[in-house]
Amino acid sequence: MKNQKYLELNKVALKNGASLFGVADLSKVKTDDFLLEKELLDKFTYAISIGVVLSKGVLEDIVDHPTQLYFHHYRQVNFLLDRIGIQVAGFIEQKGYLALPIAASQIVDWQNQRAHLSHKRIGVRAGLGWIGRNNLLINSKFGAQFRLVTILTNMSLKSDKPVKDNCGDCYACLEVCPAQAIKEKCEDFDHLKCFEKLKEFQKKGYVGQYICGVCVKACYKRRGK
Repeated sequence: MKNQKYLELNKVALKNGASLFGVADLSKVKTDDFLLEKELLDKFTYAISIGVVLSKGVLEDIVDHPTQLYFHHYRQVNFLLDRIGIQVAGFIEQKGYLALPIAASQIVDWQNQRAHLSHKRIGVRAGLGWIGRNNLLINSKFGAQFRLVTILTNMSLKSDKPVKDNCGDCYACLEVCPAQAIKEKCEDFDHLKCFEKLKEFQKKGYVGQYICGVCVKACYKRRGK
């Protein structure tokens, strides 16, 4: 039964434009720093992680700073993810269960890079990839070139397992990072340097949001050129 429900939700997600789908057992995810009330979180047992791949053509436009093309595409992919989240959540609720879609890109605390929850942490537990040197979720097929949305639910589902993989000897993101925030070890990623560079990009008028995309473009080896 768990597997059947999993397959049904996967089908709904893919039909609405998803590229990646996985389910995490929420009890195995660190949630104490999520910006959701504990009373609300306690209602849910699983987290569905869904990804949509970014356009390679749009990413090719990026050299050493974000572009207007990337900014527009970034927002449109987030809108698509949110729509997919609403569709999946609606399907779950029609079945009589609780569902809470969490916006694809809604940082509550930019300085400390905190949101209602960590999409990438859930993505790791849902088997979609691992945390790379660039502090992003890396998928074995798409690299870092995708974005995520999460739906929390109490529907009983088959859960995925984290993948056993890493960036290996790839240092492409480290070599191009305009903020020099990426280090050899992912745990040494400099969040403050990254944020300061995002503020600089916005101040220069490249884009109207704190985004970059340089290391995302660089993470191509897994996806292919």
